[in-house]
Amino acid sequence: NRGPEGPRRMGGPGGPSFRLPPRPGGKRWWPVILGGLIGLWILTTSIHFVQPREQGVVTWFGGQYSTTLNPGTNWTLPWPFQIVEVENVTAIRRETIGEGGENLILTGDQNLVDLSYLIRWNIKDLVQYKFQLAEPEETLQEVAEAAMRAAVAETDLDTVLSGSGREQVQTRVRTRMQALLDAYGAGINVQGVEIARTEAPQQVIAAFNDVLAARQDRERSLNEARRYEQQLLAQAQGSAAEFNEIYEQYRLAPRVTRQRLYYETMESVLRGTDKTVIEAEGVTPYLPLPEVNRRSQNAANAARQGGQ
Repeated sequence: NRGPEGPRRMGGPGGPSFRLPPRPGGKRWWPVILGGLIGLWILTTSIHFVQPREQGVVTWFGGQYSTTLNPGTNWTLPWPFQIVEVENVTAIRRETIGEGGENLILTGDQNLVDLSYLIRWNIKDLVQYKFQLAEPEETLQEVAEAAMRAAVAETDLDTVLSGSGREQVQTRVRTRMQALLDAYGAGINVQGVEIARTEAPQQVIAAFNDVLAARQDRERSLNEARRYEQQLLAQAQGSAAEFNEIYEQYRLAPRVTRQRLYYETMESVLRGTDKTVIEAEGVTPYLPLPEVNRRSQNAANAARQGGQ
C-alpha cells in the first residue's frame, strides 16, 4: 500500500500488529488495565467462603495471628497482607500407633506385650492447634504412647491379653491424653482410643499359647466340677425333702410307717433276684400244675426239633 508519503508498513516481521483504539481525550489504556488487575487481585484474595464445618485463621504475612473466620462469607485484606488457612474442625482424624511392627510395652506384672492401637481425634481450638505447638500431630502421637505405657503398666498381662480389661485401659489412656494435651494447649480433642492388637512377643508366643490352653482346660474343669456340685446338691436336697416327708408320716403313724418302709426296702432288694420260698410246717404248698405241664410240653417240643 502506498500513501501520499510513500509506502506504509502494516505490521512487523511476524505479521500485523494489534493496537488498542485510542481513548477519548488521548489518554492511555494502561492505567485502566492496571486498575482492573488490582481489583481482580483484591476480589479473589479478600473474599473467603468458609463451609459450615470449617474455620479459618487469618495471619499477617503468614506469621502473626490476626483473627478467626467462622462459617459464611468473610472479608480480609488481600494476599499477601493477610493469609487465610481453613481447616475442617469437626472431621474425625485417625492416628494408628504400633501397626507397622512390634510395639513392646511393659505390663504391671513385669511382662511384655505387643500392642497396636488407634487414636480418634478432632480439632477443638483451631488457633491453639495452629500456633501453640510446632508439630501437633507428632505431639499427639508422643502423648498417646506415654499414656498407653502408663496405663498398661498398671495392668497385668492376663488382663491386657484376654480383653477383659481393655475397656478400662482405653478409658485411662483417653483421660490421660486429654489432660496432657490440654496442659500443652494443643487444641485437640481425643474422641476415643481403641486397642487393635494385643499379643505376646514373638519370642515367647508359643509358651504363652500353652499357658492359655492350660488356663482354658482349668476353666473347663472348674465348670464341670461346678455342674457336678449342683447335681449332688440337687440330689441331696431331694433326699432331704423325701426324708422330711417320711418323718412327718412316721410321727403320725410310727408302726405303719416302719412296716411300709420294711416292705419297700425288701421289695427293692429282692427285685430281679432268684428266690426260694420255704413254707412253714403244716402248710400245703400250691403247685401250679397247668404251668408245669405247659413248661414240660415246651421242653419236649424243643428236644424233638433239635433231634430233627
